[in-house]
Amino acid sequence: MKGRLIALDMLAGRKAAAMLEDGVLTDLLLDPADDSAPRPGTIFRAICDRPMKGQGGMMLRLPRGTAYLRRAKGLRPGQALLVQATGWAEEGKAVPVTERLLFKSRYAIVTPGAPGINLSRQIRDEEARMRLLEIAHAVMEASDDGTGLILRSAAEEADAEAVAADMEAMRDLTRKVLQEAGGDTPEALLEGPDAHLLAWRDWPRPDLFAETPGCFVEYGLDDMISTILAPKQPLKGGGFALIEPTRAFVAVDVNTGADTSPAAGLKANIALARDLPRLLRCRGLGGQIVIDFAPMPRKERRQVEQALRAAFRRDGIETSLAGWTTLGNFELQRKRERLPLDELVP
Repeated sequence: MKGRLIALDMLAGRKAAAMLEDGVLTDLLLDPADDSAPRPGTIFRAICDRPMKGQGGMMLRLPRGTAYLRRAKGLRPGQALLVQATGWAEEGKAVPVTERLLFKSRYAIVTPGAPGINLSRQIRDEEARMRLLEIAHAVMEASDDGTGLILRSAAEEADAEAVAADMEAMRDLTRKVLQEAGGDTPEALLEGPDAHLLAWRDWPRPDLFAETPGCFVEYGLDDMISTILAPKQPLKGGGFALIEPTRAFVAVDVNTGADTSPAAGLKANIALARDLPRLLRCRGLGGQIVIDFAPMPRKERRQVEQALRAAFRRDGIETSLAGWTTLGNFELQRKRERLPLDELVP
């Protein structure tokens, strides 16, 4: 089918969300079976436990388990503070958290401790910017507690009343959570979003929206999920890539397939560069990524790197491109915002 489809369904008894663009699976979210691990975005009242000497961080006590806060200056053991989970904890490690809280919804992000009203840079129409700023100032004018607001790009095409109501809800939720900052016991004050809420909050408006039991099967998403989990992924032009997670990193091996022409290596490598964000996103892969590109002249590396940078610039997950190794591989580091799909799908 043409256009963008967003489907919300259940998979193995858990909430799942999928996005198709022109019939291609471009994003996939699936809740874990175990609710014990805090979702990214969860806000805690945490208790400082012990400083990590030499690292400048602090170990924190949570209601279940521990968290690690970087750059924890001026904190003392026993002190309570509000923190927000920034990602999933790796096995055997503490939950990564930050003191910079974000209360995020579809149209707005409330930023306690960071005053001011800002708009997404993607909102370029001057008339729309002025209209949204008027709404934002009307909603936030009574806030004199150092709370700021960021208007997201989705607000540009939304109804003014819906945007205002969204801002007010986030403002009131922020105040409620901040009022519960005190106390001497760790507690989860706000749960992070599940798959359905994340899809509604962060994905662009679809041409078709499906939220009925069995819609994954109706649109062939079950088969697409099985395909995306396979190590071998076809690339445009006839090449293919093998994507295999290990305990230390994710290995990506690019092959030209049956094409043996002089330009085959560059063609396959650019095809992989353009599709890699989608493949990693749908499989929930993060951490260190090592790419073994197909053989190509050294002078063509720049074209491949430019294709990589352009592709990841449009991706919503923080990714740092480290560059080429002495052996000719390419390394990048990707934030672990999701759990690996192969750990979630039975």
